[in-house]
Amino acid sequence: MNLLKSIVMGAATALFAVAAHAEDMKMSVTTSFANSGLADVLLPEIKADTGINVQLLIVGTGQALKLGAAGDVDAVLVHSRPAEEKWLTAGNGTHRREIMYNDFIFVGPSDDPAKAGAAEKATGALQAIEAAKAPFVSRGDDSGTHKMEKRLWTAAGIAPEGDWYRAVGQGMGAALNTASGMNAYIMSDRASWLKFANKGDLKLVFEGDPILFNQYAYMPVNPEKHPHVKHDLAEKLEAWLVSDKAKALINGYTLNGETLFTFNAKTE
Repeated sequence: MNLLKSIVMGAATALFAVAAHAEDMKMSVTTSFANSGLADVLLPEIKADTGINVQLLIVGTGQALKLGAAGDVDAVLVHSRPAEEKWLTAGNGTHRREIMYNDFIFVGPSDDPAKAGAAEKATGALQAIEAAKAPFVSRGDDSGTHKMEKRLWTAAGIAPEGDWYRAVGQGMGAALNTASGMNAYIMSDRASWLKFANKGDLKLVFEGDPILFNQYAYMPVNPEKHPHVKHDLAEKLEAWLVSDKAKALINGYTLNGETLFTFNAKTE
């Protein structure tokens, strides 16, 4: 009986030790990081190498930054540099570390009725869509993608409004579904478009303008503002995200032969 008791107690102690070793941290991330499938590749490797169980809060960039500012997460991974710099200036984070990039693209009906694909610049594509009053779906959710879209409309000299312009207030996947159902134009990050299954009659109609460069950055939440955040784990995760292993996994993640993200973190 004593032997059985010892075995049970030993097993319980071992389980407690494993549980105690597991370290949870929260990170708010953009929908494209999760919907692209990259998170499914990285998170198990992060846990195996560091012991960190990263719990993702998947939202648009605007909401991700609000969660960080409130101290509801330990770090953020987003893609809107002007918003990131404003967030840092307000004292919400310790620093900004670039990790990887892809690009934005315009998707639309396969026959491209607005001839957006013939434009030389992204602003020209938007001007063509507005001139034709062709249906256009906007995420309208203050995400990094939505922020970029608004900057491009402004640069094109257009304040989009009317029945042809529909802001859905949803994430990239839901917005793409709406565009597919309407056979409408939409701006998307490349990774989300490649991963999206319900393409319908849509196709990629415009790409390649340097202004469509889409950088993703990692920012730990400031422990001086929120002493409860797990800053040690945020730093440990950052070290992994800029490692050679992370580089290989990010650059090696492809879909139908196309690369979804390119690693560009600088080591210190």
